[in-house]
Amino acid sequence: MESLGSSAISAQLFGRMISMALTDPTRPTDVALLTDLYELTMAQGLWESGKLDEEDCFTAFYRDHPFGSAYAVMCGTAELAELVENLRFEDEDIDYLASLEAPAGGKLFKPGFLEYLRSFEMHVDIDAVPEGELVFPREPMVRVKGRALECQMLETALLNTINFETLVATKTARVVQAAAGRPVAEFGLRRAQGPDGGMAVARASYIAGCSSTSNVLAGRKYGIPVFGTHAHSWVMSFDTELEAFRAFAHTSPNNCTLLIDTYDVREGVENAITVAREMEARGERLSAIRIDSGDLAKLSKYVRSRFDDEGLPYVKISVSNDLDEYTIQSLLDQGAPIDSFGVGTKLATCYDQPALGGVYKLCARREAGESTWEPVMKLSEQPYKRTIPGVQQVRRYFDEAGSPVCDMILDETYCEGTGEDRATTLVAVNDAALVTSVAGMPYRELLEPVVRGGRAVAPREPLEAARERCAQALSALDPEYKRFLFPQTYVVGMESGLARVRDELVRERLAATGATMPWKAPRHH
Repeated sequence: MESLGSSAISAQLFGRMISMALTDPTRPTDVALLTDLYELTMAQGLWESGKLDEEDCFTAFYRDHPFGSAYAVMCGTAELAELVENLRFEDEDIDYLASLEAPAGGKLFKPGFLEYLRSFEMHVDIDAVPEGELVFPREPMVRVKGRALECQMLETALLNTINFETLVATKTARVVQAAAGRPVAEFGLRRAQGPDGGMAVARASYIAGCSSTSNVLAGRKYGIPVFGTHAHSWVMSFDTELEAFRAFAHTSPNNCTLLIDTYDVREGVENAITVAREMEARGERLSAIRIDSGDLAKLSKYVRSRFDDEGLPYVKISVSNDLDEYTIQSLLDQGAPIDSFGVGTKLATCYDQPALGGVYKLCARREAGESTWEPVMKLSEQPYKRTIPGVQQVRRYFDEAGSPVCDMILDETYCEGTGEDRATTLVAVNDAALVTSVAGMPYRELLEPVVRGGRAVAPREPLEAARERCAQALSALDPEYKRFLFPQTYVVGMESGLARVRDELVRERLAATGATMPWKAPRHH
């Protein structure tokens, strides 16, 4: 096959990225190069070092509460099976990698490694927390087991998938909570971080409770309800506001929400009342008005009083204008008679936290042909960044009312004592003095099979299932964890046996001189 020049390759890849951003189903395998370069250079190193049959176990987790919240809403899980199944290298991918030069001269990738990539397939096993479920700092959101090279190759795309969607879902849950049962429409496409970002925002926000999206493509692809009416430009396209309102009512009588703040809200509401009367005479109804600027609390009260005075109590009031959970809460605290909210910029951009900060860390490994996993950990000079070793699972414990009270991280291959019933105490991840007994408490395990041997274990679940799961999880969570200011910290800890293994690894490292990582713990059989 004739190699492409670098400029031609760049143009071709740019075109393919645009297709992927618009979710073109004809190019599902474009994900192979959606990675950081060092994933490929490490993969080449593993290939050349004879480590193709070595197995690793990685976990993905986050360290800090997003938005000052006590929790995050898991999202992106459903994308992982498709990601793994489609991770293939096409001929043009190989040609591009073959064209890359090393900084010191020569080709960056060796011909033998590139030939290996031509027939590359994923065979990993993935377990993950289901979408819509709540997750907390330090606990595994996703666990990946398989050949070391495959696990490494998956890192960047996996984090790219779950980090942003989880962040959006968490922000949305807070906004929806503030709205206190009133519908929240996601209006963020034009302010989102590119086409992919806009699609992810629509999907994740619907799971976390938004009632609809303005994104028509997301509506088609994901089955999300779509919503929209008209902009200020519609009003400005007519000689008068009243003329604009009448025209819109005629063209969209069953979807008539009038934007009344183009010029003056008080004049706008009078024009809306006129149109509402005319619609009633035709057997139609004005659905709502929207206010997009000004003192939303004061204006909504005035508008409500005018509609009520005119015998039009059915006309709803919707507001927008850089809303977030704090402004919505403030509006309702002021008694603003608002029926629904349109939230765009601050939801789509996850204001004011631009990233979740989720990481993907090696936690166990085993040599080819061995059956026993060896827990490993990153120590770091910052204790805060020390990882948790082992093939991890997470258990959520509940009180008698069914509310979650704490989560336990345990090693599936080893726990305190000889049986599951002996895992009765947990030690807080960042505070060894905080020990919690969970003896006799009901629990369930959160990491569920998603991929086995590189293939999905089940058909992709409907988005509505994740949405319902999220609603139930948030409903069950105690209000002390959901308040916006100074929420109570939810306890996440290690099973006491795993905590001792982690301490052993730390002591080994501190006692060692010139040793190298990863540090191995004693084997437990």
